[in-house]
Amino acid sequence: MTLLFIGIKNQAQTIDVLDIDTNDPIPGVAIFNLDKSIYTYTDSNGQAIIDDFGDEELLIFQSLSYEKTEMTVNEIIDNDYVVYLEFKVEGLSEIIISANKFKQDKADIPQKIITFSAKEIALTNPQTSADLLQNTGQVFVQKSQLGGGSPMIRGFSTNRLLITVDNVRMNNAIFRGGNLQNVISIDPFSIQNTEVTLGAGSVVYGSDAIGGVMSFYSKKPQLSYKDSLYFKANAITRYSTAINEQTFHLDANFGFKKIAFLSSFSYSDFDDLRMGKHGPDRYLRPDFVSTTNGVDVIVQNSDPRIQNPTGYRQQNWMQKITYEPTDKINFELGIYFTKTSEYARYDRLLRRQNDGSLRSAEWNYGPQEWMMANLQITKQRSTSPFYDQLHTTIAFQRFQESRIDRDYQSPIRRIRSESVGVFSFNLDFEKKISNNSNINYGLEYLSNVVGSSARQENIQTNISEPTVTRYPDGATWKSFAAYTSYKYKPSEKFVFQSGLRYNHIFSQANFSDNNIFLNLPYDNTEITSGALTGTAGVSWSPNETVRWNLNTSTAFRAPNIDDIGKVFDSEPGAIVVPNNNLKAEYAYGAELGVTLNFDDKFIFEASTYYTFLDNALVRSDFSLNGNTQIIYDGELSNVQAIQNASKAWISGLEIGARYQFSENFKAKAQYSIVAGREDSNGVKVPVRHVAPNFGNLHLEYKTDRLFINAFLNYNAKLRNSQLAPSEVAKDFLYDLDENGNPFSPAWYTLNLRCNYKILENLDITATLENMTDQRYRPYSSGITAPGRNLILSLNYSL
Repeated sequence: MTLLFIGIKNQAQTIDVLDIDTNDPIPGVAIFNLDKSIYTYTDSNGQAIIDDFGDEELLIFQSLSYEKTEMTVNEIIDNDYVVYLEFKVEGLSEIIISANKFKQDKADIPQKIITFSAKEIALTNPQTSADLLQNTGQVFVQKSQLGGGSPMIRGFSTNRLLITVDNVRMNNAIFRGGNLQNVISIDPFSIQNTEVTLGAGSVVYGSDAIGGVMSFYSKKPQLSYKDSLYFKANAITRYSTAINEQTFHLDANFGFKKIAFLSSFSYSDFDDLRMGKHGPDRYLRPDFVSTTNGVDVIVQNSDPRIQNPTGYRQQNWMQKITYEPTDKINFELGIYFTKTSEYARYDRLLRRQNDGSLRSAEWNYGPQEWMMANLQITKQRSTSPFYDQLHTTIAFQRFQESRIDRDYQSPIRRIRSESVGVFSFNLDFEKKISNNSNINYGLEYLSNVVGSSARQENIQTNISEPTVTRYPDGATWKSFAAYTSYKYKPSEKFVFQSGLRYNHIFSQANFSDNNIFLNLPYDNTEITSGALTGTAGVSWSPNETVRWNLNTSTAFRAPNIDDIGKVFDSEPGAIVVPNNNLKAEYAYGAELGVTLNFDDKFIFEASTYYTFLDNALVRSDFSLNGNTQIIYDGELSNVQAIQNASKAWISGLEIGARYQFSENFKAKAQYSIVAGREDSNGVKVPVRHVAPNFGNLHLEYKTDRLFINAFLNYNAKLRNSQLAPSEVAKDFLYDLDENGNPFSPAWYTLNLRCNYKILENLDITATLENMTDQRYRPYSSGITAPGRNLILSLNYSL
């Protein structure tokens, strides 16, 4: 497992910790003695000083994705201060943070958590973080436009899933039940690792964590740990043919002994997306609207496979500073900024009127902006009787988005803009109670303030006037919470974990301005709700081959400002209005999983789960002042509102296997099956965000310089009877069956990815996606997927 070679560095006991396969340095390796009284880490160069340890002391080397290794200081000295670690073939022993915000072994966690390291992210070369999630093979991603990506996990999506960045929740008060694209604001080039918890996470993260938690951890500045400067830089450029993509990324690390700086910048320019050649003709784009001097004309598309307009641009900035005055305390400041260009919501541009002409001349999202500043303070190895480790996070986020739409041959353009300011404070503690048990506990405070404005302007006269806003301007959403979790591990074979959380949430909104247009029967609303959630689970390994996991949990989602106060056209001829009579929805779930590991050569995993969602918040028919229809944006529309009007039952099975044919060659496969029904006003119908069965198969070959991955992606068919009513109403997104009813066809893609290390600091990645040029549209998506697509990427490290 661990090899050593000869080569004395200097008089100080400086060791190098390297990957046994690649000879690359491994940063962030924890090095400690048996009682953990002395603790250090390798720097970005894979180096650490071990002067504080005695010659006879046994040192433990522990790192993400590498086998834990034990050696005495004398053994290290005798072999000249170089330690090799072996990469894990199977990920059960990985270190996981997202389960309780502190590091623990993946094998101890009763829930299923999938991980993606920076190395794996670089190899898959995702366009956005939505594509990064899709590449896991266990997260389904829906897209309404090229600048989008709405994850679906175990039958849940949007505001029933939680997104965190460096342990700060990204979900805000206007996260909606419709498809969301906020995850694309996270730059995949800046991510160190990603952890996706499949299933509930409300005990640690609170509201919204019903179906899963997507935790993104960005790269950290690396200290030098000595007097000389540690400098490292990466430059990446990428081009793809299906969207004429031009992407550039640069990051640089400046590390000193106690302070380090990491700067990161990415820029992408995407052209209109070209779909595949072989598939349904209904997905083609035969015509589009062109506007010249205020006059709309329907133009025939010279190439119906080009989805006009879908292109957009995006830039990502990140600046992080780490200050470590002692080895017991660390300060980290992170500033993140992302901005897109204006881009079309492509699915809305596909809608047609009764005479067959296109309905919209323009339907765009304005520039989407996300800014976050967070300060994290970590104190370790405390002598306090109340905690061993303390982690404090103070963060501020600002979200900005807008919607711009105009009907075909109408001079009236509607512009609605939203902003949310979010302040959060988290205080988390970890305490070892005994040799086989420890406790985590913490407090959380969140405050959201929503800004919303709207106007409609005449593009011919340039006269504008106010109109109904999407949300009540100045609305607030606040949350107070306390949680605790307990871990009991009497042996290496058995682990028990449990937890409780109490949340209290306050929402307030004033509708006075919108009542000029809506005439609601109230001007103000205040909703308070409390929620107690819990979890309990066990992980049991009767022998080295078998590991069982069983977990039960409850989760909740409190109504947010999107539920309480939104006004928007959900579909042609329908208008959603505010509702001040809402309460939290609750989920009750259980999961059973097994892992079979036959000498690290063949590994089989299976998980089955069941979730019951009660008091589900759904959009359904409503009345306003006794009226079931009102005029909205010049159209007679059916009145709807978000209501606690449904129950849902969701179950599924996930199967994965991995076989190591040789040291260089392995195969792995994954398949997910999910089914769900909901009771909507007494009628059982399919759940909207239950994805079709999907899976993948990978054949991987690697040497010191070459990595080849040939893979198949597959999605099963969803018949018309399996579509939710809201999806059937969007028949323009789907193909038609033999009876003329919308359905989602099955599809597959064959793909090949190669990475070659030209020099020690230069490598190239080439990917040929959708080799057979299939024309397909993933379930519920408004945009057809790329056709045959060659992606070339060059990565240079200094």
